[in-house]
Amino acid sequence: MRWFWIDRFTYFKSRERAEAIKNISLTEEPVDEYLPAHPVFPNTLIIEGLAQTGGILVSECFDFQQRIVLAKVGKAKFHQPARPGDTLHYTATIDDLQNDGAVITGTSYCEGKLQAEVQMLFAFLDEERFGTGQLFNPANLLTMLRLMRLWEVAQDADGNPLPVSKNLLDDESTPAT
Repeated sequence: MRWFWIDRFTYFKSRERAEAIKNISLTEEPVDEYLPAHPVFPNTLIIEGLAQTGGILVSECFDFQQRIVLAKVGKAKFHQPARPGDTLHYTATIDDLQNDGAVITGTSYCEGKLQAEVQMLFAFLDEERFGTGQLFNPANLLTMLRLMRLWEVAQDADGNPLPVSKNLLDDESTPAT
C-alpha cells in the first residue's frame, strides 16, 4: 500500500505550478496517535504532501518516465499546527528544472494563513547506480491520479487541457501476466 497525503488537485499547470488540498481528519491514525490528547497532523506528513504535489508536477514534465525521489529538504518553516477539521491548501512551484533533478518551493495555507514553507530538492535516480526498477506501477499511478482528479484541472504550458500521459495509458491497457 502506498500512502498519499493529498486528497485532490485543484490546479495544475505543466512545468510551473500545482495546487492540491489535504483534509485533516481525526480518524487518520497519524493525527490521533502522534501526540496523545493533542491531535495534530505531523509536520513531516505536511512535507510529504508538499513533496507528493511537487513530485507529480516534476514527473509530469518527463511523461512520468523518470524515477523521481525527494532528495533533500533544504528549509522547512511551520507557522501553525494543522488540526482535525482543517483543510490544507498546498502549492508546489518549480524554481529550477534540470535533466538530473528539480528544486521546488512548497507552501501550505490553512484558513487563508500561511501554515508552512518548504524548499525541496528532487533527484532523478540514475539507472547505472540504482538499477531499473519502477517506483510505481504506471497503471496504479494512473488510478491514483484520476482519483485525485488531476486531469480535471491539468493544463499544458499554453493553458490547454493536458491529456493523460500515453505512457500511463499504455500500461493500463496491457493485460497483467
